[in-house]
Amino acid sequence: MKFKIDENLPVEAADILRKAGYEATTVHDENLVGKPDTDIASVCQSEKRTIITLDTDFADIRTYPPEQFSGLIVLRLKQQDKPYVLKIFERLLNLLSDKLDGHLWIVDEKHVRVRD
Repeated sequence: MKFKIDENLPVEAADILRKAGYEATTVHDENLVGKPDTDIASVCQSEKRTIITLDTDFADIRTYPPEQFSGLIVLRLKQQDKPYVLKIFERLLNLLSDKLDGHLWIVDEKHVRVRD
């Protein structure tokens, strides 16, 4: 599986994925910082990468239909400080599966909701 970490997440999240054997890049790596969500989405589609983000705009299935993506993961967390986000991210790592392609995952502290 291939992932792109959005600019609103710590870049260390990509390191966590790489250490687990996944391919991961960041929006920072590709000089996409500050670009519109639609540009980020297009890059993810062309690279066949799952976007991982805190940006709830990506949870809008009318704008970003899950079936058009290799996966969308939106983190909806009560705290967004770096240590907390990385802790949740470590937990998320254990849940990753082939059920990403064509799906939207909305992840909070206690649940993962999966939408087609």
